[in-house]
Amino acid sequence: MPRFPSARTRAPLILARLGELYPDATCSLDWRTPWELLVATMLSAQCTDERVNKVTPALFERFPDAAAAAAVTGLDVEPYVKSTGFFRNKAKNIVASSRLLMERHGGAVPASMEELLELPGVARKTANVVLAHAFGINAGVTVDTHVKRLSNRLGLTKQSDPRRIEPELMKLLPQPMWELFSIRLIFHGRAVCNARKPACDGCPIEDLCPSHPARR
Repeated sequence: MPRFPSARTRAPLILARLGELYPDATCSLDWRTPWELLVATMLSAQCTDERVNKVTPALFERFPDAAAAAAVTGLDVEPYVKSTGFFRNKAKNIVASSRLLMERHGGAVPASMEELLELPGVARKTANVVLAHAFGINAGVTVDTHVKRLSNRLGLTKQSDPRRIEPELMKLLPQPMWELFSIRLIFHGRAVCNARKPACDGCPIEDLCPSHPARR
C-alpha cells in the first residue's frame, strides 16, 4: 500500500477542496465594529455563534462601544449575556477589557496581537479572529473546537492543546491562508465532520483523510 501523503502535501488540497464546498465561508458572528467583534468573540467561548448572535443585538444597543461598557460593572452586563454560559466571568471581562481599552487606546481596539492579549479574557483564539476579520491581519490560525477536532482527524497534527496545534498548522500553509483555513474547517466541522457522528461516506475530502473508516 502506498504511503499516505504528508500533512504538508494535503493541507493545500484540503483548503482548495473545502473552498469549492464553502465558497462564501466567513466569520459567523454578527458585528459592525472591531469592538463588537471583540465582544462577540469573547462570548463565543464554550458557546455557539448562533446563540451569541441572538444576545448581541440587545447587548450592543445598551453598550454600543468600549466607553459605555467601561462605565458600568459586570453585574450590569450579566443579564444581557446570561444565556452564553460562564456569563459572570464573561461580563466581568467585557467590562475590564473596555476599561483597559479606554485607558490605553482611547476606546479603540488595537490591531496587534501583543496589545490584544493584554485584555482580560482575550487569548490567541479571540485575538486571531479580531485581527483577521476586523483588520485583515493573519497573525495565526484560529483553533476552536472544530479546528482542533478536524486537524487531528485529518492527520495535520497529533497535538491536543490548541496552543501547540496552531504553530503546526501555520507551517502547512502560507500566511494569507491561515484564517481562511480555519473558517473552512469550522464550516466543514459543523456540516459534515461533526463530533459525535461524522458523515464520512460522501465526504468531499475523504481521500485526504487518514481517519476515514476505509483506512482504519
